[in-house]
This record gives sequence, structure tokens and C-alpha cells, in this order.
Amino acid sequence: MNAGESVYGPVMAARFPILYLAEADPEDAILSSGALAYLVEAMPQAGFTVVGSPASAPLFADTPRLDRLIVLEKEGRLEWLGLWNQVRATRWGLVVDMRGTRFSDKLKRQKRAVRGEDEPGAHKVELAARVLQLDEVPPPRLHVSETTQASVDRLIPADGAPLLAIAPGADWMGKQWPAERYAILASSLAGADGPLAGARVLVIGEDGDRDAAHTIRLAMPRGRTLELQGRLSPLQAVAALRRADLYLGGDSIWTRLATSAGAPVVAAFGPSDDAVCGPWGGTVVRGPRSVAEFRKIDPGLNQAIQHMNEVPVERVLKAARKVLAERVNAGA
Repeated sequence: MNAGESVYGPVMAARFPILYLAEADPEDAILSSGALAYLVEAMPQAGFTVVGSPASAPLFADTPRLDRLIVLEKEGRLEWLGLWNQVRATRWGLVVDMRGTRFSDKLKRQKRAVRGEDEPGAHKVELAARVLQLDEVPPPRLHVSETTQASVDRLIPADGAPLLAIAPGADWMGKQWPAERYAILASSLAGADGPLAGARVLVIGEDGDRDAAHTIRLAMPRGRTLELQGRLSPLQAVAALRRADLYLGGDSIWTRLATSAGAPVVAAFGPSDDAVCGPWGGTVVRGPRSVAEFRKIDPGLNQAIQHMNEVPVERVLKAARKVLAERVNAGA
């Protein structure tokens, strides 16, 4: 498709109002974000109203030409009725519903695109592209304003040193790779003989990841670690990750944010299905077991088991070195 066109026809001369209903889950919303980014670029006359949950709505706060950002606090009937009252008066040029609801059935609109049932085994990024019937799959992308970028640039020295970003945390211990192994990677990659010699190590994540950050800091020379865990909003994390020469993490929201920032990503996965939610365009390193084998041990994938211990540090280090070498060869 050509820029300025979509399956919905050429860009209209007048303001073209688009209503975008993002997923409530922030990780899913990030994986689908390339669809919205595509519309922003392809339809320069469009104005956007984005609806999200308290967790997902802030991800879209810097969307260009954003007319309104609406937070749907809960999923109850009264909340949906309140949303209806806010948007029903507009005749929408396009309604995009990434939640797959029937909310747009009676809205005044020219076109609508509603997400259907997920196809087993299909990547969520691909499924988002199918909602808009796009020929090419746009990668996840969250927009960052100049103000947001500037707020982060003040925290990261602009001394020309490479930047290695690490997010050691996860929302479940079964997806969390040991902090000691991240520390080994940081020391190896940023050491005197490493491909990122002299790099600063940026640690991002939740405030509860401070012990892991401390472990990483101890492996680095004094003053070379920036511990920003718990200090960055999701969009500020994207702004920081845009400056990273390499990102290391696991199956977490931070890896989704790194992908949306366009950072080179190497992610350690275990009980998670990287075919469905792995970093789009990134590199995934797994241990010997498949997702199905993990489910035999932990059917609900919720037990207090350190599944990620089986992912060897040597394999992740090899993958990281390969990604960096490819970037050098490509002139990145």
C-alpha cells in the first residue's frame, strides 16, 4: 500500500476522526501498537481518540494529533455506557477495536475494523495487522514526544559511550532469568575486550527490581551503571531504550517496550510462547524445553518454580555478540 492510503481509501481532505480502542492489558496494547502507528503515518489528516485502561492508556499519551485520551477505569456496564456517551455524538471516519467487542455496532462511522478471535500459534503483532487488512506487518511502535525524550535525555550522559539496557525483572518468577547471569553478560559485553567496551549499563524495570540492579552494578566498574528501575514511566522507558545499542531482558513488558522503541533485542524465554508474544524482529534464546513441556510440569504456568534457570548464559551471550556483530556489518 502507498503512504496516504489504506484499505479504507485515500486520505480525506477534511479532518478524519479515528477512534482506537486499545487492549486493556498493556503488553497486548504494545504488541498491537504498530497498527495505530501505521494509521498515524498513512493518514496525516486524521485526528485520534484513543481509549485504554488505566494501564494501557498512558502508552498512547504522545500519539501525534491526539484529540482525546480516554481512560476506561473498569470493564463494567456503567463504564462502557459512560464511554458511549463520550463518543456517540461523533461521526467517526474509522473505528478500530483491538478488544474485539461489539461496542462500535451502533456508533456512527464510515468504516470499522474489529479484532476477531486470535488464531492459535499466530503472533499477536501479525494479528493486529490483520485487523486493518494490511499487506505488510508494521512492527510495534509507541510514539514519544520531544518533551518526554528530553526528560530522559537529562538522565543519561551524552558522552558517546555505548548503552547496554537490561531489564532483569518479570511479573512472575517462572519468567525471570537470574540477575547473576545478566551481570555476567554486562561484564562480558561492556568489558575492555567486549563488543560494547566502555558501555554504560542502564537498568530499567519496577522498583522491586532494585536487588537485581544491585547485582548487575557490582559486576560493573564504578559509576558505569544507571539504575533507573522504578523511576521511568513506560513512555520514558521507550525514550531511554531508543538510545540503547542493545537490550537484554526476558518475557516482560520492558521487552515489549524495547521492541516498540526499535532497540536491538535479545530476550531469554522459557515457559512463554515466543511464537505468539516474542520480541518482533528480535532474537529469542530458549533452553532445552518447549512450552508444551513446561506445561506438563506447571499446567497453569503460575507455580513458584524458577523455570528460567535452564537457559544458559553462554547461549544468550553468543546471541548478543551475533546481534552486535550484524549491526556493525550493517553499518548501524
